[in-house]
Amino acid sequence: MEILIFSILAVVAVVCSLLVIVSRNPVGSALSLIATMVSIAIFFVMLNAPFLATIQIIVYAGAIMVLFLFVIMLLNLRKDEFDPEKRRVQRFFAILFAFILLIGIATVIDMGISSSKSVESSSGAIAPAGVESLAQLLFTKYLFPFELASVLLLVAIVGAIVMAKRRL
Repeated sequence: MEILIFSILAVVAVVCSLLVIVSRNPVGSALSLIATMVSIAIFFVMLNAPFLATIQIIVYAGAIMVLFLFVIMLLNLRKDEFDPEKRRVQRFFAILFAFILLIGIATVIDMGISSSKSVESSSGAIAPAGVESLAQLLFTKYLFPFELASVLLLVAIVGAIVMAKRRL
């Protein structure tokens, strides 16, 4: 039964993530991203990580996506802003960055597979995945990336507001 649920959710996550990319309507793209995030939250539930699933729904599918939708509505994009010359340059950079991203993903997957094999052979015990241990890791070992992500979100919000203010 778990394999069936996983397979259905995997298809939903992949299709919705593809819809994020190919959708011409930014609001439809944002709604597809919400569906992707909800399916990922269900993956967390299947992995016995309800705290991460709750955070996925509340923070990402809730607060961040409301912010995205607010910015999309605030910018009020028009079709005349995208001339064919800009699209050609954007397409080149999109293909270049997609290739770099695919290489990065393949490298991370390879590193994960090789490290999981070494972890399985060295230790049979799995560390507890409770909220307390997650908080301990987040505020000790991963404090700098956590703070960096919050600063990055703050800069993105300020940038969106500045871009919207110029138009008015």
